[in-house]
Amino acid sequence: MAKQDPNKYSKNADIKAESRLSTFLALLRMVLMLVGIFGITYELFRENGWLSKLLGDVFDSSANMLIAALVLLGLWLLNRWVSSPQKQDKISVGDIPMYAMMAVGLYYLYHLFNTGRLMFLT
Repeated sequence: MAKQDPNKYSKNADIKAESRLSTFLALLRMVLMLVGIFGITYELFRENGWLSKLLGDVFDSSANMLIAALVLLGLWLLNRWVSSPQKQDKISVGDIPMYAMMAVGLYYLYHLFNTGRLMFLT
């Protein structure tokens, strides 16, 4: 039978549990991101929304289609730049989409509290 180390978990002795404040802040970040995602999704897919306007403008001329292809190439390159080359490396630039979506969520919540109604539900 294999001998077990009696101090097997001693390295975990100094690990602290999540505080209530950090749990609340994580929940707040998640709610802001969900509000931002919902707002952008609604604006994209509603009648006469951003997507229908964008597609109408892109297919309007061949020059616009070329510009759209260049924009997609730029977005692909941005994704390559933001993505971590190795899984164990953490690049803080990868958090930019999360913070951007939180800002969008803040915008929609500001609009809700400022006008008393959500702009996409009118």
